[in-house]
Amino acid sequence: MPMSCVELFTGCGGLAMGVSRAGFKTLRLSEWDGPSVVNVGHNKRRRIKYVKDWPIHQEDVRSVAWEDYAGIDLVAGGVPCQPFSIGGLHRGHEDERDMWPEADRAVRLIRPAGFIWENVRGLTRVAFADYLRWILLALAMPDIEKGDKEDRAKHLKRLEAALKRDEATYDVVLHSVDAANYGAAQRRHRVVILGLNRELGATLPELPKTHSRERLLWDQWVTFEYWGRHGIKAPKQGPDKMDVAAVRRLRDLGEVPKGLPWRTVRDAIAGLGDPEKGCDIPNHVFQPGARSYPGHTGSPLDMPAKALKAGVHGVPGGENMMVKDDGSIRYFTVREAARLQGMPDEYEFVGAWSENMRQLGNAVPVQLAEYVGCAMRDAIEIARKPRRRKAAA
Repeated sequence: MPMSCVELFTGCGGLAMGVSRAGFKTLRLSEWDGPSVVNVGHNKRRRIKYVKDWPIHQEDVRSVAWEDYAGIDLVAGGVPCQPFSIGGLHRGHEDERDMWPEADRAVRLIRPAGFIWENVRGLTRVAFADYLRWILLALAMPDIEKGDKEDRAKHLKRLEAALKRDEATYDVVLHSVDAANYGAAQRRHRVVILGLNRELGATLPELPKTHSRERLLWDQWVTFEYWGRHGIKAPKQGPDKMDVAAVRRLRDLGEVPKGLPWRTVRDAIAGLGDPEKGCDIPNHVFQPGARSYPGHTGSPLDMPAKALKAGVHGVPGGENMMVKDDGSIRYFTVREAARLQGMPDEYEFVGAWSENMRQLGNAVPVQLAEYVGCAMRDAIEIARKPRRRKAAA
């Protein structure tokens, strides 16, 4: 029997897809952005696996009566990251887009077995240290609410005092992760905040890496298997300068690195063909206008891509370009960007290229979401098994 979940800040569904694959049945998806809801609705009508069962609602999460879902297994969401993004204005909790108080409210009203929140690593900047501390403690003790006329500093002091008295309802941990280490073809650095209700007696999961740069370099420059998989010859110039020393160490060691290799751009887009020559694959349409300039040089084919970005007003920058074998550049198509984020080819995007790239730039990579979802599912299941055996006896 699948576990139950609700999700806030759904976007185009990257986190929802991963959590669904991890075995959770989603009871509500909440998203205010119209074009994102249109994309989810379009694929729901097309009866795409998992998406066909998603109950998507276009709404302000502040208006949702989350108490209607009290006692479900999981609450999840990619909290809007603009207030903490390196590319934003860095206003943090002063930004009207800051939705962490709503994440806290959902946990307080639902009291789930566990929760998953995702955000940019900018949240861990020194400038936001006190606010991050408030986020973690507020999630750990959601019943200790902030008063209407109480400022956040005073609330934090009350939370700190309650923590000393061991009054936490949830065990909470923050993980800094790179999506490439979990199978996404993209260097996407994020923070994942996990919480488990102490009543479970569960242990918060660790998130050991499943993929590595070392294994990719082994396949590329020790065994050369990588190039054979793609039916091409290894570049004559050999590994990049920054990789030469690592390749030398791997050859000297002579042992295959543990785990799987990082997935590269070439791995991700294999089989799609060149959009400049035309094709019939949905969303794989050439977008002109790419140009390279300092800080916007595109992603090489044989490493994971740079993190896709939503860009300013939906117009993506150099992170959303690829460097072709001949050294020229072009923008990723929507289909290619979707593959970098782990979205299945069956998932179609409607509307303008810039709008869809904005949504994908804000999405949680499906591979990372599935991995974390499985870790939380396993932690909850393991904690509940002894109770089930005892009840049966």
